[in-house]
Amino acid sequence: MFCSTEVVPDVSIRLIGGANDTEGRVEVYYNNTWGTICDDDWDIQDARVVCRQLGYALAISAPLSAAYGQGSGTIWLDNMVCKGTENSIAECLHGGWGEHNCKHGEDASVICTGLCRLCIPVSLHYTQTGSFLLCCLLW
Repeated sequence: MFCSTEVVPDVSIRLIGGANDTEGRVEVYYNNTWGTICDDDWDIQDARVVCRQLGYALAISAPLSAAYGQGSGTIWLDNMVCKGTENSIAECLHGGWGEHNCKHGEDASVICTGLCRLCIPVSLHYTQTGSFLLCCLLW
């Protein structure tokens, strides 16, 4: 058994700008501030983790170049490298919180589908409409 002493920060995420709650620009709540993720190295593996963290079963796409509009303020993450099996984006490799070489024209997005069927509740997150979505781990 492998145990890590690294503390994974509590990170909430939401999707903004989509036609519904299953798609949009990815925004991250970290250090009491909402911000975005840069699309450098952004791919379907990263999108899978975002969709899983939000409680969706699948990621259909990982749109680039602020496909759902440009965010504002802090760009929290850049050079994301997820395996696709993580339960939170906080578990993925990245260039460091707040470390980036991007502008908001490079904000990352996702398109998700399918709510979890079997899940264990782990946290609540804000959706685009301001309501709460119960997120879960897929089992």
